[in-house]
Amino acid sequence: MTTDIAESTSNGLGSDKETLYMLGGVALIVFGTGLVLSSPFIRRYLSQLGVGNLAQTVIPDVERYFKLRAM
Repeated sequence: MTTDIAESTSNGLGSDKETLYMLGGVALIVFGTGLVLSSPFIRRYLSQLGVGNLAQTVIPDVERYFKLRAM
């Protein structure tokens, strides 16, 4: 009986620890992406690829999707 309590306690703590690691990893990815995108060379390269134009093209479709979903 005591092993069940010990296992559930360790599993609960392990799950919290894994969640903390996952969220920390996501935060590092977002931070790293921000650092990379703040570089003027990367911005110039992305503007040549037309990534901004792609975003402007997609926004009306997303708005239309949310209107249809709200119905």
